[in-house]
Amino acid sequence: METSEFNASYTGQRDDILELVPYGAKKVLDIGCSVGVLGQLIKQKNAAEVVGIEVDAQMAKIAEQKLDNVIIGDIQKIKLDDFLLPNYFNCIIFADILEHLRDPWSILKKCEKFLANDGIIIASIPNVRHLHTIINLVFKGYWPYRERGIHDKTHLRFFALKNIKELFQHAGLRIVKLERNYRFVEDEQHQYDKFAKYLGLFLMKDFFTFQFLIVAKKKDL
Repeated sequence: METSEFNASYTGQRDDILELVPYGAKKVLDIGCSVGVLGQLIKQKNAAEVVGIEVDAQMAKIAEQKLDNVIIGDIQKIKLDDFLLPNYFNCIIFADILEHLRDPWSILKKCEKFLANDGIIIASIPNVRHLHTIINLVFKGYWPYRERGIHDKTHLRFFALKNIKELFQHAGLRIVKLERNYRFVEDEQHQYDKFAKYLGLFLMKDFFTFQFLIVAKKKDL
């Protein structure tokens, strides 16, 4: 199966995530690895061992050709201790995954045990407080379900910045870096993104933040 048959939002190259992966990360777990594009880039960048977890069997079969190992199954149902070693990974990635889970709080906390003491967790999470939400919900009385983005109709959970901070605190993690991807409107061409970034600097930047990028470590270290 060609990758073009999947939703492009889940198969594209994630340079923003790749930039956050330190060169010293030699053992990486990519949860929701899709077709393995990001993991393959990490392997090339770091000469790393990359293990993926993917619920979509067709995506996982493609990822198996690129990564060292792919666990096929639902992260919410898999008994991770059967596959992973405690304190093993230098880096665990949740790229646009947590919002798709019924209980992201428990999943993040469960995965923390597989993180090395000096390791990091990287996550990207859509910002529901974006201007697009406010305009549609408050002024139009409508929730803008979409095939991708903040209002992806497959999302089960929604987060603003305070929710994200609580999520990581609950998992015993402390956020050490917080970055933002800006977007002015839900526009697939992203032609207005550069304006959103500048507006975010001078106005209320949460309203123009499309997505938060989080780097976290174990809280007591």
